Amino acid sequence: MLIGEVARRSGVSARMLRHYESLGLVRPSGRTGSGYREYSGEDVRRIFHIESLRAVGLSLREIGRALDDPGFTPADLVDDLIRRTRERIAAETELLIRLNRVHATDPAGWEDVLQVLALLRALGSTSAGTRQRAALASVDEVPVEALAQAALGEGDPYVAGALRWALSRSDGGGAALLAEGLGSPMAAVRERAVRALAEMPGREAATLLRDALVSPDAVVRGRAALALGARGEAAAIPVLVDMIVAGSNDTDAADALSVLAGDDTAADRIASLLVGRIGDGTTGQPARGRLTQALAGIPGATASRALADLVGDADRAVALTAAYLLRLRGDG
Repeated sequence: MLIGEVARRSGVSARMLRHYESLGLVRPSGRTGSGYREYSGEDVRRIFHIESLRAVGLSLREIGRALDDPGFTPADLVDDLIRRTRERIAAETELLIRLNRVHATDPAGWEDVLQVLALLRALGSTSAGTRQRAALASVDEVPVEALAQAALGEGDPYVAGALRWALSRSDGGGAALLAEGLGSPMAAVRERAVRALAEMPGREAATLLRDALVSPDAVVRGRAALALGARGEAAAIPVLVDMIVAGSNDTDAADALSVLAGDDTAADRIASLLVGRIGDGTTGQPARGRLTQALAGIPGATASRALADLVGDADRAVALTAAYLLRLRGDG
């Protein structure tokens, strides 16, 4: 076949076929009497092989090695292609995410586009100060999705605080984005998610925090309980009591319980839970002491009776604590 027919059948232009020949990738098997290139069936198959390898991302140099080097091992090259493809996909995905975030701000002109792009770059900066300044920029200029992603990945406490502040003032959508972080396999991400949700107002954040009370992660449960306790949510009470037993943020948990004990019914319920854990035979001495101290912030007769009973407790530290608290309450 002459070059024109090969080009027609293969879809490769005559100019590209000549380029392949100049590189030594294709060598026409013969010439016509008039000196024209003549390609055999084997030559055409080689051209198809070249095009197939180009389609998967090989350079022409790599294609030459693959076709002509008998010692060539394709596995290494395929591994490299996989790596490069993943890098390209990651880069293009990042670009798509960035463009979607710019689009979400509904820019009115190129200046707005450039401003958002600058802030997005700043959120990904290696400088904590730069990231913090970007987080503190007007929330109208930073897409909430970018803020949520940054908050879940931020390790610097000052930058993280700025990001939580920005999310708490966003127009909405941040809580749902942070919810994904609660299910992360990484403990640090789960904690960042619940801390950010704790500072967000609204029903959606409160609902997610209530769901987090049954999280298998004790840190997530604790953060959610403290946040809900500050909002007056009685659902947090059992987890707050568990925190006192475990000695995890027990002072904050006791303070939250005292806030929740705002009426007689709630106060009696909380006091009963604390007394029940004190009397539980599986509760150790340090935990019994913390539970007794927590009764100090609970008003009402149930707490006073419990302290009076504990004055005679076999554990001297518990008994002394109970007696001291009764005197402070004026009951001793």
